[in-house]
Amino acid sequence: MPDAPFSSALVARLADARRVAVLTGAGVSAESGVPTFRDPDGIWARMRPEELASVDGFLANPDLVQAWYAHRRETVGRVTPNAGHDALARLEAAVEARGGTFLVATQNVDGLHQRAGSRSVVELHGSLARQFCIACGTDADGETDGTCVACGGRVRPGVVWFGEALPPEAWDAAENAASRADVFLTVGTSAVVYPAAGLPLVAKRAGAYVAEVNPVPSDIAGALDEVVVGTSGAVLPALVDAVEAVWAGGGTNSADGR
Repeated sequence: MPDAPFSSALVARLADARRVAVLTGAGVSAESGVPTFRDPDGIWARMRPEELASVDGFLANPDLVQAWYAHRRETVGRVTPNAGHDALARLEAAVEARGGTFLVATQNVDGLHQRAGSRSVVELHGSLARQFCIACGTDADGETDGTCVACGGRVRPGVVWFGEALPPEAWDAAENAASRADVFLTVGTSAVVYPAAGLPLVAKRAGAYVAEVNPVPSDIAGALDEVVVGTSGAVLPALVDAVEAVWAGGGTNSADGR
């Protein structure tokens, strides 16, 4: 397929894969209009991370932090999933229909994968949709005044801040999927935020075919099997089309037998 930005090897591997895992980062959401953090004109270029994304910053000025995350929720609510999100949801449905497994491990907190129809999603950095009490841990989704109804403590956003560990269940699911994957896609991430950035390398060491889709090669691109330069919205729909064409022509994945 000479006009495709990806190799025929990637198409063949995906068409034959029983287990597929994907890591997505801020670049995927940016295509929907969600502001990024680490780009030269991103959010951290204008604001100090410790003020808005740390426990100390929250305790120093909880009203500011709550207002900022309310603004982020409003911003996310105005955007829609893009063609990259849609393609991953389509690939998930197709792989599972053929007896395989599929998991999206996302560093994004905006819920756009789920809104696109993806069902097997783990949120490594939490979710904007969740809030909980910093004192007693009670879920406080829908709270409007920032005060916990159970204990009167402060309600914080349900995202992972600097200095905090990833949710254990989400991380275990993502690491397990990476270690068992036949094909692992890393999409729209600069691969600088660990431990999530290490998942493609976990998959590679376990024998998966690992391909990156990114407008600019990431810091770990040289260690991967393939680097596809382009946006997720441009690359992934064409990739899924190519895989489905193989299946339509009689190709099988390993869930159906070779």
